[in-house]
Amino acid sequence: MTLRRSLAAVLAVGPLLLVSACAGDDLDNNGTDDGDSGAQGPITISGQNFPEAQLVGEMYDQLLSAAGYETTMKLVDTRDAYMPIFPGDVDVVPEYVGGIVNFLNAQENGAKAEPLEAGDGQQLADEGKQLLDQAGITLLDLSAATDTNAFFVTKEFSESEGVTRLSDLSGRSVVLAAAPDCEGRLDCEGGLTDEYDIDVTKILPLGYATDQTYQAVLNGEAELGETSTTDGTLEQQGLVVLQDDLLIQPAQNLVPAVSTDFLDQHPDIADILNPLMAALTTEKLTELNGRIAVDRQQPEDVANDFLTDEGLLD
Repeated sequence: MTLRRSLAAVLAVGPLLLVSACAGDDLDNNGTDDGDSGAQGPITISGQNFPEAQLVGEMYDQLLSAAGYETTMKLVDTRDAYMPIFPGDVDVVPEYVGGIVNFLNAQENGAKAEPLEAGDGQQLADEGKQLLDQAGITLLDLSAATDTNAFFVTKEFSESEGVTRLSDLSGRSVVLAAAPDCEGRLDCEGGLTDEYDIDVTKILPLGYATDQTYQAVLNGEAELGETSTTDGTLEQQGLVVLQDDLLIQPAQNLVPAVSTDFLDQHPDIADILNPLMAALTTEKLTELNGRIAVDRQQPEDVANDFLTDEGLLD
């Protein structure tokens, strides 16, 4: 069964995944057959379809292709869309440690389950190991590069209202422009509401760090927008991130998540991807993101430049 057919079946089961079905028609299918003509066999990479994930996915794709794998990359809008078929139809995902561990925690213990909140990435991975083992997923080496959710306002609003921290919005009513799966999540609307006492009157599902989300805040349609701590475009647009002073964001180190069965059959995957994790830092990731978002360079070109400069591609 192909990934596209099985994904369509998953998306048919309920309204939450139907939101992600928008990704069904714009799945990024960058099948390649580089390296040793697929001598190592096929491998399917999935992940979320926003610029940073595209960039890191391209790095995986190019490294695995160079190692002789026949790669297929399919990116979707949200984690809800690929997790039902990972592992299985998906073999490898560029992940964030807090994101995947807390997704599995909610899946196992319910949406209202107490989240795993460790600020240290390895501690969070260790605390989530049982959930990962049950799911048949292995995390490779964590990168020092970390990228958490962040929330921004216009610089004008920040200065005129004296708002520099999320707690400065306590008791205020705001419209939030964010990812489609933001509602209820501790690191998104749920945390803003429950921990910061912000009255989120409406969520505009315009995407994570998208042009539509930026514009919604800039034109006053929303007061608050969702992005990442490695967003290199905000200053140029007259936008500023508010400090997460109550620390609702768990550690989000970049990490390759691999099907345990696939890894058992292909242990060289760790040797291919772990050096990439060692080479990435938060500062480098922010600079690379800026080349895509500000300089309008293509993710595959930025990925290739970085891998070549770091000596990871022959």
